[in-house]
Amino acid sequence: MTESEVKSLLVETGAILEGHFLLTSGLHSPMYVEKFQVLQHPRHTAALCAALAERFVNDAVQVVIGPVTGGILLAHEVGKSLNTRAIFAERENGVMTLRRGFTIEPGERVLVVEDIVTTGGSVQEVIDVVKCAGGIVVGVGILVDRSGGKADFGVRSEALLHLDIQTYSPETCPLCASNTPITKRGSRKI
Repeated sequence: MTESEVKSLLVETGAILEGHFLLTSGLHSPMYVEKFQVLQHPRHTAALCAALAERFVNDAVQVVIGPVTGGILLAHEVGKSLNTRAIFAERENGVMTLRRGFTIEPGERVLVVEDIVTTGGSVQEVIDVVKCAGGIVVGVGILVDRSGGKADFGVRSEALLHLDIQTYSPETCPLCASNTPITKRGSRKI
């Protein structure tokens, strides 16, 4: 899939939204990507994840891991495409960890996947979990990188779509200054 095809699919499914949004990072943005609008369609999810897996097919991936929540679907479908195990990390008492009996063996080659990257915080937390377990992070696969190239994980990262969307701190947000109503999206409390 080309970036243009990915963007068209996200627009077609209503995943790309415009307005005034409070992001999980605490930043404000005039655009939001509601990934579940596209991920609710299994055939779209499978196609997107197959395209992501294709970029890592030569990396001898043994485990695919993603953070809760959207990362679960991506890890499963990318793992299916790569014929590997697929697991997820989740927060326990505010700390990203492996639960539910999931393990990463020392030396296992691990691909980290994520749906949307703005600051890269969740991805870095998952990378830390993998490294703490002794795994080798071979790369990061991203559905949408909206960091404007700012997210750097120290390993090769591949995104299906790059969006350079302006973000603002609440203090400098022009949308706040113009009294544009704000919408909180996502699942985490800020």
